[in-house]
Amino acid sequence: MSLGRTWAVSLTGLAGDLVEVEADLSNQTPAFRIVGLADRALAEAQQRVHNACQNSGLPLSRRRVTVNLSPASLPKQGAGFDVAIAVAALATELPMDPTSLADTVHIGELGLDGRLRPVPGVLPAVIAAARAGKRTVIVPEACRAEAALVDGVRVVGCRTLAGVARWHGLEIDSDDEAVPEVPVPADDGEHDGDGLPVDDLSDIRGQEEAIDALVVAAAGGHHLLMSGPPGAGKTMLARRLPGILPPLDDETALQVASVRSLSGTVVDSLSRVPPFEAPHHSVSVAALVGGGSRSLRPGAIARASGGVLFLDEAGEYSAHALDSLRQPLEAGSIDIHRAGFRATLPARFQLVLATNPCPCGQYGVRGGNCSCPSLAIRRYLGRLSGPLLDRIDIELSLSRVSLADLTARGPAQTTTATAREHVAAARSRAALRLAKTPWRTNAAVSGAWLRDGPLAPEPRVRAPLDAALQRGALTLRGYDRVLRVAWSVADLAGRERLTAGDVGRALFLKKGLQQ
Repeated sequence: MSLGRTWAVSLTGLAGDLVEVEADLSNQTPAFRIVGLADRALAEAQQRVHNACQNSGLPLSRRRVTVNLSPASLPKQGAGFDVAIAVAALATELPMDPTSLADTVHIGELGLDGRLRPVPGVLPAVIAAARAGKRTVIVPEACRAEAALVDGVRVVGCRTLAGVARWHGLEIDSDDEAVPEVPVPADDGEHDGDGLPVDDLSDIRGQEEAIDALVVAAAGGHHLLMSGPPGAGKTMLARRLPGILPPLDDETALQVASVRSLSGTVVDSLSRVPPFEAPHHSVSVAALVGGGSRSLRPGAIARASGGVLFLDEAGEYSAHALDSLRQPLEAGSIDIHRAGFRATLPARFQLVLATNPCPCGQYGVRGGNCSCPSLAIRRYLGRLSGPLLDRIDIELSLSRVSLADLTARGPAQTTTATAREHVAAARSRAALRLAKTPWRTNAAVSGAWLRDGPLAPEPRVRAPLDAALQRGALTLRGYDRVLRVAWSVADLAGRERLTAGDVGRALFLKKGLQQ
């Protein structure tokens, strides 16, 4: 036999395409060539494959070996094709089972000694193979637990190339063992969303109104802006938001794990805790939204999908970086266009912004001494553009906790466990109300349905909103966002219809406006 065939996966973001790897022997000038629109890392596979085969006791033919990656028009990147190329090349001369080769997808990089090394994106690659109908996947032993998270796929973990060859029926002396059908590991207790996180809401003292606003944001999936001086508790509040969000469902947890895998993070279980991303204010736009010149790496936006994206010191971020959030906030996804590829990544996150009132942080602070010129203050706050603020559902103003507040209010009454129960109950009410719609959270509901749908508020209930819109205090987008927050307030209170009090509370949370 002079022709060997097997399968690999080409990833573009989280989307994967099956690639047929064909190897053929010919009597031309001895060489090893890879064709099929391979990038530089993939083109270098020829040397890795040669050395790995030689050091595994499986020398390649000295004739001309041509490896074709089909479809040839699909760009292919990375070292994850090494194992498939080696197996196809070996199958041109060695007696491997052609049925096994045709039914198996190979993922992994080869070391020069023949070891299989892990590569980023194993989980989305296995998902792509399963969707394409393949039921057996060979991966490096180190990626076995990650690949086994996908249901309905036989996962074979191998340590060396010799072990892969043995799996395909080649009789060879090797101490490497292939381990098929690894069971999916059970969720770790700290990842099931039932235990208290390390940071608890009860640690926050004297900021009950801010905690209430945080619970409203969690109940509806709303974006939040906190403004206040240093030491007011903005970061503490933001870091406790994931703890009161509901645990991730199976689909979202698998998506979060896939993004982590594509980012190069080790994944060995499905975490049910919503992710939390807090990039530094010096982050570039590419690091925030994702990208790369040769291969795609998810940015902070995609890594936060399903959870919280926290931008501390928002006034220090570049205006270009902040404005890059506007489209993902509306669409729930981010489209990345590069010269060699186009990819779509998930971006359905809750945005939490925290900013000081001025560069020094003392403007308007009791007992503070702000020395910032008025122009510097306007420029600092101007980093948060009007279109971005219009996409924020809740705008919260914080002040430092005084000794009088601390002693008068006593210990904090709200714990993370209590808040999580309230949020879960509110989300259940929202899901029941929206059961016959394409939405499941209040933040996702369209404005037209809120204003004109079967549960549209009565004229007397929305009168404060109409007045704010009439005098220009709200845009129509802001009008809809106030209605979304009002429904979250009503869900927390257990009401089935909006009241004037719900709208008034939502108006205050959005703009600080009183009825």
